Amino acid sequence: MKAMILAAGLGTRMRPLTDHCPKPLLDVGGKPLIVHHLERLARAGIRDLVINVSYRAEQIVDALGDGSAYGVSIAWSHETTPLETGGGIRRALPLLGDMPFLLINGDVWCDLDPATLPSSLGSDLARLVLVDNPVHHPEGDFLLDADGRVQEGPGPRLTYSGIAQIDPSLVAEHTETTFALAPLLRSAIAHGRVAGHHHQGQWVDVGTPERLAALDQALRG
Repeated sequence: MKAMILAAGLGTRMRPLTDHCPKPLLDVGGKPLIVHHLERLARAGIRDLVINVSYRAEQIVDALGDGSAYGVSIAWSHETTPLETGGGIRRALPLLGDMPFLLINGDVWCDLDPATLPSSLGSDLARLVLVDNPVHHPEGDFLLDADGRVQEGPGPRLTYSGIAQIDPSLVAEHTETTFALAPLLRSAIAHGRVAGHHHQGQWVDVGTPERLAALDQALRG
């Protein structure tokens, strides 16, 4: 299975840290945030990666190169302006192929071992990795029923981690250039075609300078 890391965002919430440095290259625990993903994927045996870039793209490409220094092979998907999550994936499909792939938001940190996820989606369009609700998102996003199906509605919900297995057909037929992934996921959920995986380990949405600093302190011990 290939993996795609989303790294094209502007990092607006992280300013002023991202005024001159793209968010994926911000240091946490002694290395750039995105390098944590590269190393974890390599350890899991996932070495064919696609990374989309836009804001300060040249800095990210120069820092990571072809990925060989981290035991992976990187193909770059360049966006003149960010195409949002769905548009970025659709643009990268020629690099990803027609098989399901692992999708990772570049601005999260998680100790999930990707090798523990099932290797097949079956007839599903996605499998979402869900985590316990953080303090800053107490209401969560989705229900996960006893059969491992993702549902919407009231009840004890979990938070979408920003990590998922995606079937390319979820976005392949979308005609717009710039679009969000979330509405397509919600449509697939409504049609009963999204599975879930509850990860009960460590996860951080590195969305603010304060959370970045807290994660950095935790990783440095």
